[in-house]
Amino acid sequence: MSTVAAVSLAACLAIGPAATAFAAPVVAEASPSASESADAKTLRIATAGFVDTFNPFISIYLTPTNIIRYVYESLVQNDAEDGSPTEGLAEKWEASPDGMTWTFTLHEGMKWSDDEPITSADVKYTYESMMNDPMLGTANGNLVANFESVETPDDLTVVINLKTPQAPNPGTEIPVLPEHIWSEVDDPTTFTNDADVVGSGPYTLESYSANQSITLKANPNFWRGAPKIDGIQYIYYTNSDAQIQALRAGEVDLVTGLTDTQMTALEGEEGITTHAGTGRRFTSLSVNAGAETPEGVAYGTGSPALKEPAVREAIRLGIDQESLLKNVLGGYGAPATSFIPIAFEKWHLPDDDEAIVSFDPDAAMAKLDDAGWVAGADGIREKDGNRLSIRLLADAEDIVEMSASEYLVPWMADIGVELKLETTDSDTISDRTAVSDYDMYFSGWSVNPDPDYQLGINLCSSRPDAEGNGATSQDGYCNPEFDALYAEQHSELDEAKRAEIVHDMLRMHYEDVAQITLWYGQSLEAYRSDRFTGFTTQPADNGIIANQAGYWGYYTVEPVVDEASSAAEQSGPGAALWIGLGVLVVAAGVVAIVIVRRRKTAGDRE
Repeated sequence: MSTVAAVSLAACLAIGPAATAFAAPVVAEASPSASESADAKTLRIATAGFVDTFNPFISIYLTPTNIIRYVYESLVQNDAEDGSPTEGLAEKWEASPDGMTWTFTLHEGMKWSDDEPITSADVKYTYESMMNDPMLGTANGNLVANFESVETPDDLTVVINLKTPQAPNPGTEIPVLPEHIWSEVDDPTTFTNDADVVGSGPYTLESYSANQSITLKANPNFWRGAPKIDGIQYIYYTNSDAQIQALRAGEVDLVTGLTDTQMTALEGEEGITTHAGTGRRFTSLSVNAGAETPEGVAYGTGSPALKEPAVREAIRLGIDQESLLKNVLGGYGAPATSFIPIAFEKWHLPDDDEAIVSFDPDAAMAKLDDAGWVAGADGIREKDGNRLSIRLLADAEDIVEMSASEYLVPWMADIGVELKLETTDSDTISDRTAVSDYDMYFSGWSVNPDPDYQLGINLCSSRPDAEGNGATSQDGYCNPEFDALYAEQHSELDEAKRAEIVHDMLRMHYEDVAQITLWYGQSLEAYRSDRFTGFTTQPADNGIIANQAGYWGYYTVEPVVDEASSAAEQSGPGAALWIGLGVLVVAAGVVAIVIVRRRKTAGDRE
């Protein structure tokens, strides 16, 4: 597929009813055939997530990238406990003392899902493809920007030579692809990769039907061992209420992105467990402060008023984050300071940082006064004959965006800013933001445990062209001083010193008001606990199930076994025998059924 617009992609990552629903909403009803085909060992997940492509070189949307994490193993994985680097394809690694060379050793005997061996050549092919073709670096290109060369002295060794010392582990966050498949593709940049996919993760992508379903099947060759379920099926629904009803009816097993009202309604229902996890996502208002290409050529229709820092600062001061949290999220979240969520405490800009401001309408109005914006007859400010009128794009089908807008419009009017709400569909928002045809819109990203990627998509070089093609940018931000600090933190091997630099960057970004971060919402999830158990959260302490920076959430899930079978298995062969004999006295025919069932469930748990 063609390269997608960074800004527009950010728009489609805008908040929605859920982590998965943070992506664009869907337009199709659930697929009856998909639902009917599910069985006791297929986890069915309701989704509204938009899919751009399953091409790991290109995709950055939440739903496909989350699935890609399950299909392709990285050289180094993010641990379920706390997100720290842990074994992936590599069982161990070592950085040279100067941080210029990283050497990775792969596990022996690994195979792709088609039984071909996984070797260092696959890693080299993947990395060099991204290094040599900017189009193939669309999704994660900044992660290899510091790579000088990749060497493979043998099948199990990968040596990455860097241009400058690098603190973040260079083996993380890049899905390694099978060279024997992708090298045969005529044009990898347009390869959709959406059926019969050969992978290395716990699941492989079996099929995809746009706005209908996505089917994954367990990979028996996964180096950690095959999952305990046969597969996963994502089933599309038109809206979040339909998803809730499907969960209640047993048509799906997991729903994410609940609203607080939906969460409350499901609590205590038989067979359903609700979960509120601290996630890795932030929600913000993206501010068009003047879009420019990487060459500095201005484009788009952004309001000239938003180029004034005082106007952007005033808008921030006029927003009551605490009220939004209480009234829009029902308290499920925390106020945001920057684009690094509080879940990553080491890197997160502290709430008491000197740059952080609180809701203060008087201070907002003072800033506008000082900037020469004078209230007109209707209270809306004017300067040089121009009215202070700002457009806010919102997804009409997104409950959270619509609810938040109801508060933002009058708050802005109170300080003399006319906020003109433009509600539309997510595709239109995507198209408009791609060419910078907006003033502000709701946005949000899921952030990885190491901040390097998210910092990197705020560089001047990460801005796309005027058609939205090229690199991936968070908000079209550009500040050379920020870029210099990025390079500094990237090479700082002392973690404490690196954290200080990251804080400096976040503080600079905050003061420039490239965006207005609103909150770090908890991920509200519910699942059929009468059908499945064993979900792993990340981080382990009250983390999230879906949309992790890894594949843990669904990898460990297993079917729930019936109590009689479970008791027999847990008590050992002797107890099972006595249970079987007891049942024999009652009815031999029934015994036969019980034995068959126990064999099945025992097999399920192995």
